[in-house]
Amino acid sequence: MDELTDRYQKLVDSLLIRHQSILDILTKGQETSARVNRAVVKSVTTCGCLAVKAEKPSIPKDATLSDLKQLLNSQLEGELCENCRDIIITELGKQLFYIAALANTLNISLKDVLAQEEQRLTTLTIFNLS
Repeated sequence: MDELTDRYQKLVDSLLIRHQSILDILTKGQETSARVNRAVVKSVTTCGCLAVKAEKPSIPKDATLSDLKQLLNSQLEGELCENCRDIIITELGKQLFYIAALANTLNISLKDVLAQEEQRLTTLTIFNLS
């Protein structure tokens, strides 16, 4: 995995020509995030392969933090069709490109980001309520 993140960051660095300004990278990152959101919404509203069943969850007063994993869910029904899956993967890839570009611009290793986040999640375990 370390080799993959290093190779990916180097590739992004070699390909990022037009949007090298930190302002461009930040705004392109926001744009790609919106495109990911839009692709997921389209899987519900246009394709219909997914449906959203959203309602307030019923949480018993005596529920523990570990119970919440079973009581709460994504509120999604269905499964992504191949077309929607491909579109979302493409949009996530573009989003990842600008995350790597931002990390490169700030001289931050994605490997370090992942390692630090993994350590934080491992330390906090179920108490990670972000």
